[in-house]
Amino acid sequence: MDEVEVVVAHSERATLRVGDVFVKVDADQARTDVEVEAMSLAPVPTPEVLWREPPVLAIAALPGTTLGRLGGPSTGASAAWAAAGAAIRKLHDAPLPPWPGRADRDVVALATELDDECESLVTSGLLPADLVARNRRAAEAALRPWPLAFTHGDLQIAHVFVEGDEVTGIIDWSEAGRGDALYDLATFTLGHEEHLDDVLAGYGTDIDLDVIHAWWSVRSLLAVRWLTEHGFDPFAPGCEVDVLRSRM
Repeated sequence: MDEVEVVVAHSERATLRVGDVFVKVDADQARTDVEVEAMSLAPVPTPEVLWREPPVLAIAALPGTTLGRLGGPSTGASAAWAAAGAAIRKLHDAPLPPWPGRADRDVVALATELDDECESLVTSGLLPADLVARNRRAAEAALRPWPLAFTHGDLQIAHVFVEGDEVTGIIDWSEAGRGDALYDLATFTLGHEEHLDDVLAGYGTDIDLDVIHAWWSVRSLLAVRWLTEHGFDPFAPGCEVDVLRSRM
């Protein structure tokens, strides 16, 4: 083996790639417990768990490639995005797992967190007040009761692998659990609005687009400061701050 690739690394967790094996180290074992259990229950392709020795989890690499990443160009034809939408729908229609996930947070608590975060973004000078205020108003549409579904909870496009128009696997299930299906759809299309129609064509049901747009604002507002403090750049072209600007 010539090298070890650092996929992601910060104070909470790190993921390394060594050949065809991903080695994940997580300070919170509860997240790893959820990941392993969710992969065993999800009715979609997931990576093979090779071994687990807390705090380390080793999983096999998936065939295919991702549809892109936030801040980068999207890849894959419309059929590949539609196939991803169909896989997401299959997940959402599955029997509910017995635990809440990232996509099922208390609405009152979420609104309070969002208000506190908006205040911090403005008082710190990280984002202009009008940008924050416009997106906070847009975010209100997401803060409503939702029917529960089996959700991934962190369904970034970098977590979905495809070959041609077939989904070969979905990775990173540590935020999975019961939650709002539209949160998953919004996370998957964040920064790639041009493919939302393709995803929904595969998903196959009427969707409230205002709620999707609202979750884009919620996720971006809550992420900007954390990303900045952990060495990521939400101001890069196509990333969270551009998503917020697109709502203006």
